[in-house]
Amino acid sequence: MFKRVVLILSTLFFAFGILSISLLKVASVNYAFSKNVNLEEDKKTLEEKDGQIEINYVLPYPGGILPDSPLWSLKALRDRVWLFISVNPLKKADLMLLFSDKRLSSSKILFERGKADIAFSTLTKGEKYLEKAAILIEEQRKKGADTKEVDLKVANASLRHREQIESILLIAPEDAKPEIIRLFSYSNDAYSLSRDALLSKGITPPENPFDKP
Repeated sequence: MFKRVVLILSTLFFAFGILSISLLKVASVNYAFSKNVNLEEDKKTLEEKDGQIEINYVLPYPGGILPDSPLWSLKALRDRVWLFISVNPLKKADLMLLFSDKRLSSSKILFERGKADIAFSTLTKGEKYLEKAAILIEEQRKKGADTKEVDLKVANASLRHREQIESILLIAPEDAKPEIIRLFSYSNDAYSLSRDALLSKGITPPENPFDKP
């Protein structure tokens, strides 16, 4: 009996995995941007610009499997399952932030490789994860949770995201740049939420170097 239950559950889990991968592929939005003909020159400019703004946040290594890999669907499915089984809201928000960071790093690598279409799709999904994390933290804060540490983390992460997207603009195709600029709203809003939360607790938030005249 026990073996039968295990077999049934294993079959259902496998079927769920196949269905989820199929849905991920169907739901993905396709973009078509031109190639950046000055990629090498723009990468040199990017290297000169990187590190000029000091932000106390280090992006995690994105891993060896990037969104242009055939195995990416499995990795994305793993992330969804990971989130699903996370019951602590603040831990879930921290996971969302991790997924957001890794997609940002992956996107930058893909832009550098000239794969603007999939790079932009990855960047968009990453910034939406950042937005979801900030909103979930705000909800928990309103319920009385102590969110000081995670608010500070999101504030710094948001600034790092803004900085990295600024650098991506230097290597992105011209027709992709207006769409990329629109993504600033995610990191801007996440920073504002965390900044206001820190200020309400008498804590000085990290300075926003992008909000200067």
